[in-house]
Amino acid sequence: MLSAENIKGQLHTRWAACNLVYKEETGSTNDDAALLAKEGAPHGTLVIVDRQSAGRGTRGRVWETQEGSNVAMSLIVRPDATPDKLSMMTLIMGLSVAQGIEDVILDNEDILDFPQIKWPNDVIIAGKKICGILTELHMNNDNTVSDVVIGVGINVNMTVFPDDIKGIAGSIYSQTGYKVDRSAVVAAVMKRFEGNFDTYMKSFDLSLLKDEYEERLINKDKTVKILDPAGEYEATAKGITIGGALIIEKEDGSISEINAGEVSVRGIYGYV
Repeated sequence: MLSAENIKGQLHTRWAACNLVYKEETGSTNDDAALLAKEGAPHGTLVIVDRQSAGRGTRGRVWETQEGSNVAMSLIVRPDATPDKLSMMTLIMGLSVAQGIEDVILDNEDILDFPQIKWPNDVIIAGKKICGILTELHMNNDNTVSDVVIGVGINVNMTVFPDDIKGIAGSIYSQTGYKVDRSAVVAAVMKRFEGNFDTYMKSFDLSLLKDEYEERLINKDKTVKILDPAGEYEATAKGITIGGALIIEKEDGSISEINAGEVSVRGIYGYV
């Protein structure tokens, strides 16, 4: 059962989600978190809801959360970093979600497919996307960083998917056959994010997290389709830079870096 009490009972963090705001229903946890951040909510404040009716995904997509089956949450962080260093927050959260889910399901010996990442931050189990992340940066009047709100939607025990996404979307349950406690998932992800965030703060890049991220990169050393506004082309995904860009090798052998937000990446035969 998802509740503030259950989350706190399983939470083993120093700051992540220690200030917890739980709601039964809301329009958007990112909007709620942004308002709390503006009012001075501390670093590590987590807004979590049982049902979200107007959540936002990337590229203007709507992310709704079914009551009783999924997780919709937004974390406020206040990193002492410049804006150009903060796009990595989405990759750090993607890694944390994959690790946290694995921590929860690790003891089930029947599970064959563990969480992977489709660059930059989609978490994949057995070929289906089970998590989406939307990061929003807020600035102060003097052009310093006020806060970053990281919105996370995880399909946990969901079984029915809308027609427009059922070809690519899944849940932990649909992809593993294992029903999990949503509060346990939240607690595990927060523990992993806290550790990964603190590691990031040592260097303000992904140099200390790169190897762990690339171990889960589902398209590493595989051919992918790059959806560029200037035209589609194929390349081989080689890994990521310490800044979070995807390193690709084009068909002519040249090496390039592409940035999230500028292009999309797909598998040759489908979403992954």
